[in-house]
Amino acid sequence: MVDTIFAQMGDLKVGKYVMIEGLPCRVVSMDKSKPGKHGAAKISIVAMSLFDNTKHSLMKSSDADCEVPLVERRRAQVISIDGTSANLMDLETFETFEVTVPEEMREAIEAGKETQYMQVMGRKLLLQVYEKE
Repeated sequence: MVDTIFAQMGDLKVGKYVMIEGLPCRVVSMDKSKPGKHGAAKISIVAMSLFDNTKHSLMKSSDADCEVPLVERRRAQVISIDGTSANLMDLETFETFEVTVPEEMREAIEAGKETQYMQVMGRKLLLQVYEKE
């Protein structure tokens, strides 16, 4: 399975994803500078890692290639909760798996609720808990 594709630095935008130092990151800010008459535009990116929320930076020319992780967003149902982790079942494939529950979601998550999760680089991250209607 392919986890990344290549794109040009000039195609990136705030909120998109990019690989920096082997980690999938979300772009939080971009600066573009044009050095002179014959120089190529340079793009400086600051991004936050999806896995551990650390800040990373990347600077390349706007036509240079960069790696972009393939991100898949899916829905799942909470089966059970055990402290800081939750057991989820994907609503399309019925696959069950365990994810770590972020601190800010621990009060909202409970068995039976639907969630949105992200699958990136073979890992799964919990994004959102939906309220029951």
